Amino acid sequence: RERQNVWQLQTGRRTAMSSLMKFALMACIWPRLVQATDWTYTGEAKVGILHSLSGTMAISEVTLVNADLMAINEINAAGGLLGQKIVPIIADGASDWDVFAAEAAKFTDPSHPNYTHAVFGCWTSASRKSVLPVFEAANHMLLYPVQYEGQECSKNIFYTGATPNQQSEPAVDWLLRYRGSKFFLVGSDYVFPRTSNEITRGQLAALGGTVVGERYIELGDKRDSIVGPIVQEIKDKCPEGCVIMNTLNGDSNVRFFHMFYDAGLRAETHPIMSLSITETEISVIGVQYLENHYAAWNFFQAIKDNFPIPNGFDPQPAKDFVSNYRALYGRDGENTSFLVNDPMEAAYISVHLWAQAVSLAGTFELEA
Repeated sequence: RERQNVWQLQTGRRTAMSSLMKFALMACIWPRLVQATDWTYTGEAKVGILHSLSGTMAISEVTLVNADLMAINEINAAGGLLGQKIVPIIADGASDWDVFAAEAAKFTDPSHPNYTHAVFGCWTSASRKSVLPVFEAANHMLLYPVQYEGQECSKNIFYTGATPNQQSEPAVDWLLRYRGSKFFLVGSDYVFPRTSNEITRGQLAALGGTVVGERYIELGDKRDSIVGPIVQEIKDKCPEGCVIMNTLNGDSNVRFFHMFYDAGLRAETHPIMSLSITETEISVIGVQYLENHYAAWNFFQAIKDNFPIPNGFDPQPAKDFVSNYRALYGRDGENTSFLVNDPMEAAYISVHLWAQAVSLAGTFELEA
């Protein structure tokens, strides 16, 4: 639907997982909200939550902490895990990759008070790659909930986000069919945007599209002197219009969309396809600046309103997820705490998936 404000790519997920987690995934039943019960636990089991609660990425990552906590609350309300109450330890990555690595070291060190059985966290691939050697050295487990560039597979990282063949590649196919063959690529300057755009360039070359420009912004840079020239270059190189492939992350998106709009560029001639903007960023950026542009994800809050398909798609899990989240965090329709998105859904199911794997193994030990 060409004019749909947010376009959904409903695809599967590709994950690297142990055989036990494969079984748990196939056996997974979407959890329902469970009323709190006065359980007698035999002990406590700590898990880590590692996201940016400050800095440029906080705009995206804070709500993932909410989703993790909701899943943990549901597990505890149902009696905990192996008789243990799950206790979350939350650390702020502060949008700084060195901080992420330092906090990961605490979570994976058995002698540290913050040692945990598993860690849920990271958004950017830069933060994930900064903690990867920490988890591999300690033979510990990170569950990572965001779309990424692929080309990485570690037994110590469980990926529940989409790879390019499940997000950017279907998006480019659709754009070529319906919006044009000229593309301008803009992104944050780190591994995911650069690798994603490298894949997009190859895809366009194979399918007859062209790249007329490619520019990167340091993550978190919002200066007019940096963003403005990129918007002007889009105008200069695409006077009649082109598709903008947007892999900006964090609050750089706010200034980019505002300057794009103020320059007179509109989705009718210059549609933007974003790979890292979700429902929760819309209210921060402003609806008018995003009208008729696109986003590609595996999950959208709006799918809760889709019609069920016999022996196929069932919207009930999405309805439950949204309503349960709103019951815990929603205050009003204007507040971002009222909204859910794809990374939140992936974060939420990763906690329940880990819990089911632990239950099946009968132990918190990773090697089991």
